[in-house]
Amino acid sequence: MERREAAQERAAELTERVSSVQAKTDDAVARRDAAAEKLDAEEATATKERETVSATIPADLLKLYEKLRVQQGGVGAARLYQRRCEGCRLELNITEVNEVKAASPSTVLRCENCRRILVRTSESGL
Repeated sequence: MERREAAQERAAELTERVSSVQAKTDDAVARRDAAAEKLDAEEATATKERETVSATIPADLLKLYEKLRVQQGGVGAARLYQRRCEGCRLELNITEVNEVKAASPSTVLRCENCRRILVRTSESGL
């Protein structure tokens, strides 16, 4: 009788544990699904924004960017920040800095090291 009661208690404990694990699993699945929905929405927004912006870029520049993006693991252009290419993280030497300074704003510049398109901003350090 005692063994039977002990076995029933263990079975009840195991049932509680299983229920607890199942509840945690259900919660994790719900959070995962909510995060996936959020990511899908963000992706759709980013895709729409990308299409809008890419329509304003000259075709030859867009073609170059896409080619570089494939070659460089998804990043075809990088910001020039404080004389440093944020694509390869290397600082431009003084000759390159002078070339960037002398170039017109419409000139497409590329990093000598990683060959990505350099995007100049007010924080470029020029």
